[in-house]
Amino acid sequence: MELARRIQNLSSAIFNEMEEIKKQVEQKGIEVINLGVGSPDLPPAPHIVEAMHRALDNPGNYHYPLVGKPELHRAVTAWYRKRFGVELDPDNEVLALMGSQDGLAHIAMAYINPGDIALVPDPGYPIYACSILLAEGKIYPMPLLAKNNFLPDLKAIPEEVARQAKLLWVNYPNNPVAAAADRDFFTSLVDFAREYDILVCHDIAYCELAFDGFKPISFLEITGAREVGIEFYSLSKTYNMAGCRIGFAVGNAEILQGLNRVKTNIDYGVFNVVQEAGIAALEGPQDCVRENAETYRRRRDVLVDGLARLGWKVPRPRASMFVWAPLPEGFNCTAREFALQLLHQTGVLVIPGTAFGEQGEGYLRIALVREENVLARAVRRIGEFLRAGA
Repeated sequence: MELARRIQNLSSAIFNEMEEIKKQVEQKGIEVINLGVGSPDLPPAPHIVEAMHRALDNPGNYHYPLVGKPELHRAVTAWYRKRFGVELDPDNEVLALMGSQDGLAHIAMAYINPGDIALVPDPGYPIYACSILLAEGKIYPMPLLAKNNFLPDLKAIPEEVARQAKLLWVNYPNNPVAAAADRDFFTSLVDFAREYDILVCHDIAYCELAFDGFKPISFLEITGAREVGIEFYSLSKTYNMAGCRIGFAVGNAEILQGLNRVKTNIDYGVFNVVQEAGIAALEGPQDCVRENAETYRRRRDVLVDGLARLGWKVPRPRASMFVWAPLPEGFNCTAREFALQLLHQTGVLVIPGTAFGEQGEGYLRIALVREENVLARAVRRIGEFLRAGA
């Protein structure tokens, strides 16, 4: 049976290709060091797990949740107040999600008609483009370039495109490029969205994985931001709850109503037991968050410093769980070719930048999802690969 046209352009080819080669390498008896998927390898803090255990024993937690628990909404608003100084209405400006991906995937269904234009970062997390394609919209790519600190150049967007655009995606700290945005950028973004009546969707999943004293800000801290957009947050990375599937969207109440209207026709909400765990995460001790960030900082340093000793200079990210590495000098090949050869010859799996868009050519995304000693072993293997290819 023929696939619907709306999904024929959805591509996961490089991820599937890397997975197939991973299996081939493992069949040869080679240990694969998987630095591809950005999935936390650490467990949630004990108080989060204990809250889930208690919730499992409550018979009332097994009915359809339909909407987020009021206690969860209050926990979200208290967390936003303490972390960002942003006041939210728990009844109208918070929407519980089955992981932020739930909202990222469905927001376009609420606001994009067939043929509408959306401004999408390139490179960017694939769900942004995917959501637009599923809504049968048109994608206008916003290049994220090193010369612009991997921020979209809003002034470079043609006037005609800006006037037609309905939705704009941003994501800082960024996946895959591991860049961060400052207050000046977000202020200009709010001004741009106001001028052209564009809905801004900001994905802030990595805001707590920040290093060296850096504190990422919320888009909603900017005056006027709530008039033009919403923000998506996930508990997956901050609290190592990726498999639990819990997150939320906050901000403009009217925009959230549109997203909620889509969701109420698709699912019945977040499992109550998981909501209880989310409440415990947000309201409980935050030492685990600081320890989590410190773990990723140490991993970052092992990788970046190790590659530097090999002569491969890669930027040291201030936030996120990724390193965005330009291809090393002396390799005249594509990012895909480099990643495939690295996997074949060393068992080290990284993702070519082109998996995230055309502007990812010349880069690799390396996820900091293994222990320091494993990352050090990966660096040694990479060193052998570089010496053989030089």
